[in-house]
Amino acid sequence: MYAVDKNGKEHNIQLAAENDWITDLASFYSEKPSQLYIEAIEPSLILQIKHPDLLSLYINHHKFDRNFRIIIEQKFIALQNRVLQNISSTAEERYQSFLEQYPHIANRLPNTQVASYLGITPEFLSKIRKDLSQRSNP
Repeated sequence: MYAVDKNGKEHNIQLAAENDWITDLASFYSEKPSQLYIEAIEPSLILQIKHPDLLSLYINHHKFDRNFRIIIEQKFIALQNRVLQNISSTAEERYQSFLEQYPHIANRLPNTQVASYLGITPEFLSKIRKDLSQRSNP
């Protein structure tokens, strides 16, 4: 999920790997157009539900309500951790954390998307990778 700034630059906000969920909750609950884009970079199964239908499921099927609440709470915690990391960690630390969190997709994403997610340029990401490689292979 990403936003595009006034200069046309993409800013990746969230990634979703296999069996994960991604949504723009602000748009969904306000029922207003999103400021964010969600793009599948590989073949994906996309599920979509209308706002009144979801509310009906919540009311009529309490287990559904509970399961979605847990999913949303976990996503909120992950977002809090990401914000904290972005304001308190170095770019290299953020990259190392990205590799730990997304080991199965790290090599499947273009450098531009990884760099955008980390809040750095693709060139700086290349430098970080080179430095890490040199340290692990002296």
